[in-house]
Amino acid sequence: MRPRTARLAAVLALAALPVLAGCAGQGGLVSDGPAEVAEGPVRLWPELPPASDPPVDYGETDTERVPGITVRGADVRTVDPVAVVRAEVAAHPDTYTGADGLYEETSRAVLACGTAPAKCPVLPPYYRDLTGNGREELIVGIRLPEQQVAVRVYLAEDGGLTRVMSTVEQVVGVELAGRDLIVRAVSAGIPGYEYRTAWSWDERQHSMLPARDEIVPVRGGGASDPPRTAPGTPRPSPPVSPEAASRGSGAAS
Repeated sequence: MRPRTARLAAVLALAALPVLAGCAGQGGLVSDGPAEVAEGPVRLWPELPPASDPPVDYGETDTERVPGITVRGADVRTVDPVAVVRAEVAAHPDTYTGADGLYEETSRAVLACGTAPAKCPVLPPYYRDLTGNGREELIVGIRLPEQQVAVRVYLAEDGGLTRVMSTVEQVVGVELAGRDLIVRAVSAGIPGYEYRTAWSWDERQHSMLPARDEIVPVRGGGASDPPRTAPGTPRPSPPVSPEAASRGSGAAS
């Protein structure tokens, strides 16, 4: 059978030659000219010694078990998001900066959500599988003064709840794209632009990391300009997120 198959293949190949030749003479593939030479990355200042001290730790990988919260069947929808934030406030009553930080008045409003629900700063929750484990995570937003929002993500594991992301921004919008959580924030000092940070799950760190951070122009301009505050209005010291801290220090994204 092999010789017959080989002969048949040869005949078919020869029969195809005139057809191919005809195509080449009737508007076949035409060269667009020489291709551009790809330029690889060029290392600048190769004589610089490697850094001896680690960079400042802004706490991007900090995770924390929420005390006193039980998750039935690893289903975050069984958890009251207000109770989750209230448990964190109770565990860190005097913390006003960093991953656990909230304004003092916001902390008081969270603790009073049961008696003053209209003033409760905890926003309606969202649910999305951000880790790829096949289960939903809990996404919580907390309103802060001056149009700031604290965004936190919680993972159900070992019968409880672990916070795997926390950031505070003067939010323009928050979006979900696949398994990324994208925070759009005001670009202070650059009118007509905004920061966009895509937070993605990192299995090695077991937390959500700001994997992509960019400054982009806003269509129409001015949409993400900081809100104006009346002269003389006192401003409380805001919670500081890792991203805001790195931008303020001039660190590159």
